[in-house]
Amino acid sequence: MDRFLSSAINRIDAKGRVSVPAHFRAVVQKRGYTELYALRCLDVAALDVGGLDLLDRYEQRIAQEDPFLQTADDISFFCHGDGMFLKLDQDGRITVSDFIRDHTGITTEVAFVGRGTFFQMWEPSRLAAHGAEVRARLLQLRRGTTPGAGPE
Repeated sequence: MDRFLSSAINRIDAKGRVSVPAHFRAVVQKRGYTELYALRCLDVAALDVGGLDLLDRYEQRIAQEDPFLQTADDISFFCHGDGMFLKLDQDGRITVSDFIRDHTGITTEVAFVGRGTFFQMWEPSRLAAHGAEVRARLLQLRRGTTPGAGPE
């Protein structure tokens, strides 16, 4: 399998490191990632983490924009100035830095969530709340209703 699937919660050790789940490390190896790139999510307190293909996706979007308009500059700031490379040590651990903690609220545990071509890092209780919101939105969609819509 070469997709990030499933989820896991791992504890941060005394040295401030967390083990990336083994099944995620296998995908990292299969995809040939030598570095992991992390980007703060815009709309939730989580990080998107992947290989350089994650960064490439944003750079392709920048290339579609008029370089003289603010949108291109904003996307560049977002993906180049507000991202960070994460080092994965020989034992498959990442140091949980202030970059990670400040945006996510992570303190003692990290929730890892597969998103196909990348994974996310969350504070576990925030992930649980987000998961409940996602399921509620999808249930409304399945029932043919829209969030906040009253009875007809």
